[in-house]
Amino acid sequence: MKRREELERLRDMSDDDLREETGRLKESMFRLNFKLALGEMDAVKRIRNEKQTYARIKTIIREREKSAQ
Repeated sequence: MKRREELERLRDMSDDDLREETGRLKESMFRLNFKLALGEMDAVKRIRNEKQTYARIKTIIREREKSAQ
């Protein structure tokens, strides 16, 4: 998915959905890091993409909190 499409999809999500997505991403990153440490797979690119998506979601949540104040 292209970055612009992903941003639009994330901005259309509700706050609760974004929080659920952050939880899912944290769990996924934990599992990927664990597998990477065990040498089961080489998922560096996937880990990087998930970290970026996680950061984007946290930024969107923060922007919404600031605009609500």
